Amino acid sequence: MSIFGKIKDAIFGKAQAAEPAAPAAPSPIGSALDAATSAMAAAAAAPTPISDVDVDATLSAEAAKAGQALNWRTSIVDLMKLLDIDSSLANRKELAQELGYTGELDGSAEMNIWLHKAVMRELAANGGKVPADLTD
Repeated sequence: MSIFGKIKDAIFGKAQAAEPAAPAAPSPIGSALDAATSAMAAAAAAPTPISDVDVDATLSAEAAKAGQALNWRTSIVDLMKLLDIDSSLANRKELAQELGYTGELDGSAEMNIWLHKAVMRELAANGGKVPADLTD
């Protein structure tokens, strides 16, 4: 799987996991009320469409639980650490190539800033809700 694919899956999967659990299955009595309850439970249990994933809220919630200060809003390294993805230079080089970076693959501030913005733009292009200040 691509590095970006891992990032996307980590964010969108965490957002879906945060959805409330489906109510318990109705009793096997078979009444009309049980059938209606079952239909409502099925509708409530439907997965969140990717376009409904609030990337900022999902990552902010994860950062609050992280136990360490991670500046995911500006740092690609901290974003990857927050998602438990290897943030090594080798992985960032691979991510840069996946996303079409044309500069030096040297781990410079320029490369890392570009990567962060590119990841946020790709998340938005794949249906996530990303604030404009994270994509500019």
